[in-house]
Amino acid sequence: MSLVWMQAALPLGIIGGMLCAMGHIQYNIHKFAHGRPKHVCGDLWDTAMERRDKKVIEKFTAASHN
Repeated sequence: MSLVWMQAALPLGIIGGMLCAMGHIQYNIHKFAHGRPKHVCGDLWDTAMERRDKKVIEKFTAASHN
């Protein structure tokens, strides 16, 4: 009777491991596709700042090439 908890722990461990594996695979696919990790909780402000940063970097690289 003392090892009854193992009957529940094994399936829970398998389910937990599969959830962790799915998250890790999703993270790696996104990182491979976009070249950087996914930005969590991105709102309109973050999106605007990313656009601004992209423009600034483009202007800087264009000025340095000339």
